[in-house]
Amino acid sequence: MRIGCLGAARIAPAALMKPAAANDEVEAVAVAARDKQRAATFAAKHGIPVVHDSYDALLADPDVDAVYNPLPNGLHALWTIRALDAGKHVLCEKPFTANTAEAERVAAAAKRTGLVVMEAFHWRYHPLAQRMVDVVNSGELGTVKRIETWMCFPLLKRADIRWQLDLAGGALMDAGCYAVHMLRTLANAEPEVVSAAAKLRSPGVDRVMRADVRFADGRTGRINASMWSTNVLKMAAHVEGDRGSLRVFNPLAPQYFHRFTVTTDGRKRREHVKGGSTYSYQLAAFAGAVLRGEPTLTPPADSIATMRVIDDIYRSAGLQPRRGATD
Repeated sequence: MRIGCLGAARIAPAALMKPAAANDEVEAVAVAARDKQRAATFAAKHGIPVVHDSYDALLADPDVDAVYNPLPNGLHALWTIRALDAGKHVLCEKPFTANTAEAERVAAAAKRTGLVVMEAFHWRYHPLAQRMVDVVNSGELGTVKRIETWMCFPLLKRADIRWQLDLAGGALMDAGCYAVHMLRTLANAEPEVVSAAAKLRSPGVDRVMRADVRFADGRTGRINASMWSTNVLKMAAHVEGDRGSLRVFNPLAPQYFHRFTVTTDGRKRREHVKGGSTYSYQLAAFAGAVLRGEPTLTPPADSIATMRVIDDIYRSAGLQPRRGATD
């Protein structure tokens, strides 16, 4: 699979270049950026043979089979749809789009073209994520009563695009989309947002978001997200059942460090789940989908469901859902 990169984003080396270099089925063959010199520097550093003058030129390249889309949130839908229309499969960074309506447009384009679109929730492709799901589904914890997820980290750079409302920024979008996706994954059901509260970084842009949810079967949950708060760094998931609990620290990048603790009937055990880079598993899954038609864990239908919860949280907090370039 020959893949091109739309932009020279900071995430691209970890999410694409390093895993592609280690994967015999994937070759990074092209890059384009708004600043061609930046693209050329990126290409030289990472051994990419072709530098295009524009995103459109990359999409028109017959030697590119698929694209990785790490553009700002507000541009995800626009360029994913353009890539599909150009005959390219797409690995799109999270959050999938700016809002639910955009996610539905992308899903429709994927169905119309018959091409693969996969959201880059890399955490979901690591063995640790599957182990979390297996424990919850095994019945070991008894009847699950509550699920809570956290994705909190500091983003101190004031000019970062993730703080820009016109690019669909905000803590819920960039940190919280992980917390929402983890909660949905562990619940294996769609939540109803009961209430939400935000602290703002600037008008309309959340730096902290907390939302309480409930499920049709009576379970409750909470998502916690921040990019600027006193809760500086917490990436975790807790599942409480009537027999025990599961607590996981750092499901986002478990290859570096994680804690996985199961407590049942008063007995505690800790597990260590071996595995490599989350991004390597993600790229391998994308290649499998493109080359062999294998199903993915984060298809457009899953992305629509996540964006629907994000939109509902914004509304419940008294804010507007984000707007994208296709709105």
